[in-house]
Amino acid sequence: MTFPPTHTTTVEPAPQVRDDMTVEVAISVLTSARSEHLVVCDEDDQCSGRVTMAHLATIRDSTAYTDRVRLRDVLGRPVSV
Repeated sequence: MTFPPTHTTTVEPAPQVRDDMTVEVAISVLTSARSEHLVVCDEDDQCSGRVTMAHLATIRDSTAYTDRVRLRDVLGRPVSV
């Protein structure tokens, strides 16, 4: 007799993007993929973090935002609402 595991962990696959992608393009990718977040990778394809739509929207709506802001510029920074 076999028993199912007591718990299972499922991780929703998320699109991987490079950290040199602009915030505006990342928003477009996230919307198109219909995902909850993007996995951000550095130039060595090492995961350096993840971003959500809420995080990206807050950055885009900030006064310091320009269309040249890249994910590496904002990754790891606290998001203020």
